[in-house]
Amino acid sequence: MNVWRAGLGACAALLLSSCAWFVNPEAEREVMLKGHDPVGYFTVGLPMPGRAELKAEHGGMSYRFANETNRRLFITSPERYAPQFGGLCANGMVYALPTTGESDAFKIIDGRLYLFASRRARQYFEMEQERNLRLAWHYWDAEVRDSTLWWQSLKRQVFRVPHYRTTAELGSELERRAAARKTD
Repeated sequence: MNVWRAGLGACAALLLSSCAWFVNPEAEREVMLKGHDPVGYFTVGLPMPGRAELKAEHGGMSYRFANETNRRLFITSPERYAPQFGGLCANGMVYALPTTGESDAFKIIDGRLYLFASRRARQYFEMEQERNLRLAWHYWDAEVRDSTLWWQSLKRQVFRVPHYRTTAELGSELERRAAARKTD
């Protein structure tokens, strides 16, 4: 099985590296949060669509805002409002797997915005939130932050972290916990 993973990883690396010439360096910066207003998560508690004419740049990304007040708040303190892990899924970060976070699957923890690949991924993260937050920050700082994301993903698909759990295992654990709560 490990030989198969290594072979698959090598093929994927070759394929992905050959696609680099498709990237347009002149392209507009990527819009973070699919254009949703980052301040709105804190003020309204929901993803609010931003307006293309109200934008600001931060960390190589473009952010949009629903109103000028939110734009000014963001410009004054972008670290407060920008999603953690560069907008990647916090649950994926627990396993050092950079996965895109979705703008409608989020949670504010200790005054910071965390995104998740899905609402289910958020539920998995919440099962052991403090532990998962520690692991996510560890892997973000130690491996992911300054890495090439496709390479990091490939590496951790082949070489799993010691505490790796499959989606099926996490789903079973979530169901077990839900059933236990019903009997209490």
